[in-house]
Amino acid sequence: MKNTFLQKFLLIAAIGLFSQFSVAQDNPANAAAAKQIADIVASINHFPSDADKMALNAIIDDSALAGAIHAMASAVVNIEHATNAEGKTAMAALQARPLPDRAKALAGIIASLNHTASADAKAELAQLFP
Repeated sequence: MKNTFLQKFLLIAAIGLFSQFSVAQDNPANAAAAKQIADIVASINHFPSDADKMALNAIIDDSALAGAIHAMASAVVNIEHATNAEGKTAMAALQARPLPDRAKALAGIIASLNHTASADAKAELAQLFP
């Protein structure tokens, strides 16, 4: 029951706040956080490093950042070999919304991560978040 409640909470939070990602493009702090998440995803090897977790938690704790960015950081900080069910649900919710293509691409890569990002995913992240 606890997982169901947590999943619903994360889904509602992601849906309620992810629309801010399009506004995030105009905010340098949001753009920097999205790039930082993308860089961490590209470097993950089974799970985020302690330094990566600290950076992701700082993003999560920054109330000035967009909800979609918080959802992505939350999904990534909880990766252990693969994105967990809550993270996949939140990323699917983001992909279903009218967000910029690069936000949807990042959410898709986060959702499909398995041990490490594929070479194609790393190349896409490097192109989308130079």
